[in-house]
Amino acid sequence: MSVLSRGFGRGRARPADDRLPPGQYDAGRDFPVLSAGPTPHTPLAQWDLAVDDGTDALQRWSWAEFRDLPHEAVTVDIHCVTKWSKFGTRWEGVAVDRLLQDVPTTATHVLATSDGGYTTNVPLADLTGGRAWVVDTYEGEPLAPEHGGPARLLVPHLYFWKSAKWLRRLTLLHHDQPGFWETFGYHLYGDPWREQRYSGD
Repeated sequence: MSVLSRGFGRGRARPADDRLPPGQYDAGRDFPVLSAGPTPHTPLAQWDLAVDDGTDALQRWSWAEFRDLPHEAVTVDIHCVTKWSKFGTRWEGVAVDRLLQDVPTTATHVLATSDGGYTTNVPLADLTGGRAWVVDTYEGEPLAPEHGGPARLLVPHLYFWKSAKWLRRLTLLHHDQPGFWETFGYHLYGDPWREQRYSGD
């Protein structure tokens, strides 16, 4: 398996900007495509999204049910660990708060799992309080498969590898469990403002 696909080129320099984290460059109109493996193409009739606790499914939505949930418009800056940033990206999706509102839990962490087996870990507090969404629309259009469609996690205050593409499951955990890139030495948290790219940063 190819561990990482294309998209590592350097972009244009950008003057100092308080929206640009240290070590990042402005990607401008570009939206590099990076993924750990081939792009899945799951038929919408077979797609679902589940919340579980590692053993039992606590909530589940088909594509039609997910699309019927209240959606929010979100405009955010995003920052990739490969050092590009993209400003003012426009998405629409369902707040993770909404997905978890009927799921009482004392969990501290979430493991997001995608089609193809990709996983990433995020503290539950970083997915709630209006900080994260499951998005299915980008710039007014259905989210393209290469960017994580039909639906991906969006956690804009962390490096973008935490915004898992092709999302299918959120597992609530009472401990931190490293995901795919974290097991290869990436930082467990991934704050772009602290340059938490790799373990020990």
